[in-house]
Parts: sequence; structure tokens; C-alpha cells
Amino acid sequence: MSTDFTVAPAPASTAPVSVAPQQPLGRIPVTGVRPVVDHGARPAKSVVGEPFTVSAEVFREGHDAVGATLVLTDPDGAERHLPMTCTNPGLSLWEAEVVADREGLWHYRVEGWSHPWATWVHDAGIKIPADIDADLMREEGAIVLDRAAAQTFRDEGGRASLRQAAAVLRDRTGHQATAALHLVTTGPAAAELEARPLRELVTPSTDLPLLVERELALFGSWYEIFPRSEGAHFDETTGRWVTGTLRTAAGRLPAIAAMGFDVVYLTPIHPIGTTARKGPNNTLDAGPDDPGSPYAIGSPDGGHDAIHPELGTFEDFDAFVADATRLGLEVALDLALQCSPDHPWVTEHPEWFTTRADGTIAYAENPPKKYQDIYPLNFDNDPAGIYAEVRRVVQVWIDHGVKIFRVDNPHTKPVEFWQWLIADVAVDHPDVIWLSEAFTKPAMMHTLAKVGFQQSYTYYAWRNTAAELVEYGTEVSGEAAAYMRPSFWPTTHDILTPYLQFGGRAAWQVRAALAATMVPTWGVYAGYELMEHVARPGAEEQIDNEKYELKDRRWDEVAERGDSLIGWLTMLNRARRQHPSLQLLRNLTFHHVDDENLIAYSKSRTLPDGTVDTVVVVANLDPHTTRESTLRLDLGALGFAPDARFEVEDHVTGSRWEWGQATYVRLGPDAEPVHIVSVRR
Repeated sequence: MSTDFTVAPAPASTAPVSVAPQQPLGRIPVTGVRPVVDHGARPAKSVVGEPFTVSAEVFREGHDAVGATLVLTDPDGAERHLPMTCTNPGLSLWEAEVVADREGLWHYRVEGWSHPWATWVHDAGIKIPADIDADLMREEGAIVLDRAAAQTFRDEGGRASLRQAAAVLRDRTGHQATAALHLVTTGPAAAELEARPLRELVTPSTDLPLLVERELALFGSWYEIFPRSEGAHFDETTGRWVTGTLRTAAGRLPAIAAMGFDVVYLTPIHPIGTTARKGPNNTLDAGPDDPGSPYAIGSPDGGHDAIHPELGTFEDFDAFVADATRLGLEVALDLALQCSPDHPWVTEHPEWFTTRADGTIAYAENPPKKYQDIYPLNFDNDPAGIYAEVRRVVQVWIDHGVKIFRVDNPHTKPVEFWQWLIADVAVDHPDVIWLSEAFTKPAMMHTLAKVGFQQSYTYYAWRNTAAELVEYGTEVSGEAAAYMRPSFWPTTHDILTPYLQFGGRAAWQVRAALAATMVPTWGVYAGYELMEHVARPGAEEQIDNEKYELKDRRWDEVAERGDSLIGWLTMLNRARRQHPSLQLLRNLTFHHVDDENLIAYSKSRTLPDGTVDTVVVVANLDPHTTRESTLRLDLGALGFAPDARFEVEDHVTGSRWEWGQATYVRLGPDAEPVHIVSVRR
């Protein structure tokens, strides 16, 4: 059977070929500038004092040398020129570290340029020692020096050094060629051209935006409370619960501050509806004394701009904020854009909700979950009205001292709404911080960060194995760190993972330690100190959930017993404050441990005085078994020679040891499950 076949030629086309328009590269191509968010449509993010790296590929045709400069433009338009370094010699990657020293909208670009001095030094360094065109090379070098000396920005000393070097090259009687080469490439002229190079054919990249925010947008420790539970107690005389208030909740602030937290986060403090009110453990049979979920916002007493009468007044809230401020705490308020059926908006603006075919307003659902006590807003019906009202509500709380909003389920509202709201608030209040509570698709989580949310909840709670944590830590500290700042929470009022349900004290210690040291922002929900680990059957949340009832934790008795994690949390926050390396996100490096149940990572930071702060964390992820293994450190990543030995001090125990590339570790529930060591240099 023959396999020969013939393919008929395609008919010639007479139509012109359509070519997509391209951005001109310029004389010296500058490509792949990083970081860049959505091709420059949205800003990369940083905070004051945070170092991060800008990189680009810079190259040209042929063999002539190129250079690169990072141009950083501050909010007032003043430019700072920073030299870039080729980090893969012979190839094209150039990098520079950036540290912005004030808040505001900055811009940055990379300028590529022809480097005639480096080209001449390379060529002359080959030809002159080989006596190939030595006189010609000397004259060409002198010409380059003449061009540099003619640049008007140089001071007289710089110009004089360049002219003198040119004279040395032209002096055929005073210096041999190799001696002249050595003199001009190691003397004052070389130093002048190192500091202020001769840049020709300068080609800039596009200017890219950089939003620089205050430090708390990156680094902070959060503590969540239900204000109504702080001071709540059961009255044995009446047989009824007595609610806490904003005034009694303020009494908890000194203990929160003493543990080293920066932010006290309040769940909603607004009036709660009675229609379809939820009872204990999310049941539908609420009794007359059941307080209901604070997320079912709104009653005849008011909505999102009001305070539940049982909690107090705005005067009480102002006093709470003032007390927090005196203790070094900022107040974060939950912004939950949903309504009880009794919310004033339901009667005043029924068009803001979704009406079903039977004429009823649709309550919130996430099948199989049902939230009969909550009506979600429908932003498509009257976006202008809803936008304006939410903006007014946010301003109410800003005027009362709130500069941080923890936003409940932002992924169930239009992204363009958040983009508008955050930007509009930032016009007059650029220091306001927004935390996204969006456990959803990565595309949505990342986009919320790109449009303005400074911080985001993450899937940390469900990453338990070393492999999972390494993968996730690498992800959140990588390219996404240019715009999305992760906040690690071991638990929330909605989350109690099986790891913590069944892991015992060691599990609670490990999860807090990892959250506090792997990323710069972390948080705990009140009761973490008590290791409240009993779950509602069939759910990953606590039984007798505080969302539906009051909880008296009897904090005075906890302090007396001494078996809580108060000391552990305090130690973690103390270490975070003492070590600037733990206050950054993009500096996370993982190391190998022979036992796959252990994880190890380090964080390093070069301080302004040139010293290097380094912390190494080693944790046993198996909360039930004490394990022994060998830690194998990447000493190069820590700035040491391969055979180096150095002293470390453990924040957990205060012990000191000598470590090296291979170090024995023993961790587990019968001692301590974690090492958090500072490296002594």
C-alpha cells in the first residue's frame, strides 16, 4: 500500500497581513520589569521602610556593555536614581533594592543605557596586555573620558580626575600601555565613573505605580473579640445572662496589649434583628433571651451606623477607642454589608435587595448553608444609592476613630464597588486599612488585593503538612507579595480545624508560632489562650459558638491557673517586635529537615547600620509525637560559609546552642514543639 500523498498548496492571499500594534522597545531594550501588577494598570505595594527588589532584563545588540538605573519618583515628583546590578553576569537580569521613606503614590522605571566606559575597559583589558592596537585603544579610552568630562552635572573634582586619566592614556612617554591601563581603571577616574557613569542611548521603561502605605498595612498582630462577651456573666439570682458592654470590654484591653497585640478587632457592634434570629449553635429556635448573631445587622434601633443599645452609646465607643489608643492598640471594626429583615434599609430601600418570584426577599444562602436571619444586598438594583450609603456609614466610624475595617465576605459584593470605596476613602483618609475575609477562588482573592485591600485572610488554617506549608509560604511570599499581603489566622470564630480539635496543646503552640513568624501579619480569636477545641458535631467551628450566645471565659481565673497560652502568645509577639526580619514578607527561605514531619525556615533582614538580623524557625508538625531529626541549613542563604559554626539563642526556652550546616533537633509535646532562634553573628 503506497504511503505517497500530495498536499495541495494553499492559495496565495492578496489581503494585507494584519499586525498588532507594538510598544516601541527603544534603543536599549528594557523588558520584564518586576514587580508589575496587571501590566502596570494597578500599583505594586510597599510600606514605609520595607525593602523590596525591582528587576528587569536590560540588553542590546552585539557585545557592547549596557548599564541599568532604577529611577524612583516620590509623591512630590522628585526623582532618585539608584544603580542596578547585573545578578547573572553574562546574561541580562538587573536588580536594585528599593526602600521608600514616606507614604503616598510613588512611581518607578528602569532606564537601560549604553555603557561606553565598561565596553572600553573590557576591550582594552584584552587588547592592551596582548599588544593588539594598544595605541589605538589608549586613544579610544581617552575619547570616552573626554565625553564624560564634558558632562555638566559633574563637579570640578570629578571632571579633573577624568581629564587627568585621559592625559595619562595619551602620554606615550610617561607610562607603558599596561601601566596606563591599570592607572585609569583603578584610580579616581574609575571611581568617578562608578558613582556617576557615562550613560548614552538612555532608554526608559514605562513608569509604574508604587503605593507606599503605613507599616501596619504589612506588619501587625490582631486580637479578635465579641465585645458583648467581655464582661458577660450568668446571674445565678435571676437565672439569666448579663451582657457585656463597650465599657466592660474596655477592661479587657490592658491584657490584650500586655500580650503584645497591635490591633483589637471587634465583631459587629450594631443592633441585631429579631426576625428569624438564630439560637445557640445556629439553630432556628431562638429563645427570648438569646442575643442572636451580630452579623444579622439592623433593628428598629438602627443599622450599620448605630450601636446596639445593650453595648452602650457612641460616647462609650469613643471611650473604648481612647483607652485602646493609650495602650498602643488600634481598633478594627467588622464591616458586614448585609441586613437583618428588621434593618431600616429593608423598609426604606426594598430595591436594594433581591425579590424572589413569590414576592419575598431572598435571604443569604451558600448551599447547603442557609442564613435565614440575613438579607444580602443586591448591588445591581441601585448601585449609586448603595455606594453612597455605604460610604456614609464608613465615614461615621472613621469619624469615631476607626482606621481599620475587617470586611466580611467581600467576594460576595462587586469588585468594582470595593475599588471605588477604598479609593474614595483614601482621598481623605489614606491611612485606613482594609482586611479582606474572602475564603474563595484565588482569582477573586488576588483581584480584591489588587483593587485596594491591604491584607487578606488566607487558607493557612488548612495547610498542615510541611509540603503544604512550604508550597503555600512560597506562594504568598513570591510575586503575589507585590500586591497581596497575607494574614495568617490559626482559628477564627468560624474556623476550628481538625488539627486543633485533636492535636492538644502542642498543636495550638505550633499553629500560633508558624502564623506569627512565617508572615508579618497574624491574628487570633479570643479564647485561643484557652485552647477551646470542642467542635460542633459535623462542623469545623466551635460548639456553643460565640456568634449565637454570650461567653464568659472568666479571664481572672485563667491568669491564676497559669495553664493557658498567654505566655506563649506574649513570647511570639515579643520576638516579632525584637526582630525586624519577622516584620517582612518577601524574605522567607525554607530549609531541609530529614524528617518530613518537621519544617524549617529563616527570615533575614539587613538593618540600616549594616548588621543582619536572622531568625530560624524549626517546628514539629506532628503534635502527638516527639521527633528527632537533622536540620540541614542552607548556610549561603544565611550569609555564612559552608563550614561555618555559629551561636543561636532560642526565644522559646532561652537556651543557647552552636549550630552549623547539619544540626540535631528534638522537638515535640514532651518538651517544646518549636525552636524560634535568633542567629548571633
